[in-house]
Amino acid sequence: MKIGLMPPFASPIATPEFISRSARAAEAAGFHSLWAPEHVVLFDEYASRYPYSDDGRVGVSGTGGVLDPFQALTFVAAVTSTIRVGTGIVLVPQRNPVYTAKAVSTLDWLSGGRLDFGVGIGWLREEFEALQVPWKDRAGRTADYLEVMRRLWTDEVSAFEGTHYTLRPARQYPKPLQQPHPPIYFGGESDAALKRTAAIGQGWYGFNLDPESARERLSVLDGYLTENGRKRSDIRILVCPNRRRATPEMVEAFNELGVDEVIIIAGARTPEDMERRIEGLATEIVEPAKKL
Repeated sequence: MKIGLMPPFASPIATPEFISRSARAAEAAGFHSLWAPEHVVLFDEYASRYPYSDDGRVGVSGTGGVLDPFQALTFVAAVTSTIRVGTGIVLVPQRNPVYTAKAVSTLDWLSGGRLDFGVGIGWLREEFEALQVPWKDRAGRTADYLEVMRRLWTDEVSAFEGTHYTLRPARQYPKPLQQPHPPIYFGGESDAALKRTAAIGQGWYGFNLDPESARERLSVLDGYLTENGRKRSDIRILVCPNRRRATPEMVEAFNELGVDEVIIIAGARTPEDMERRIEGLATEIVEPAKKL
């Protein structure tokens, strides 16, 4: 069983010193991966409901600026050598797919092939409006955009004609180091998200789950995989308990379900406190997980 870490990649905490020391400490402690979220803007007031809290609020103020995941993870990659870096998650339908493909391939190139590309369709309608991107059919837009990216990553000359995007024949280099491209992990716990995973994903990123809720969602995912002529061993399963405290017993229960990696959200306000937090998690969680 592998253990990933999501530190607080947001200002004012995530200074260069905080990120570099946290990344090096996590790598030294045996964490498999480091993950960064995405929100380009946040709001003091919003009608959209965050799906992972009882009050529907995201829990990050508008002044708590979430760092750009690609830039933050490039910084992480520059100060480490083995730990993988993951986007958890990139809001694909909000972004231009050609620029996103370039960001993905650049990070994979500079990291030596260490990127896991976590993607989702988004939940914050107000963010789409701020970007002047249509909220309607964001799932269809995500599918088109990912196909544009796939072609830019794999074809010498790339072209695409779809409902939401047209790409005239063009070349984009460098290609990602990972072949055919960095693994795509679909975030989301809805049936629709599981269907996307089963159809074209290399993995599933389940969020805010305990072992019991993960068991039910994995059962549904298995059915969709079968419909697509695939099986569980064809993909990787990542689960983040979110605000639930990870314990060795929880990790063992996830392992018994066939989960490949548990991502732990861990916070601190200073580099020293974060290093101590990482050291404690290494003893309590990472080392026991290696024996599973």
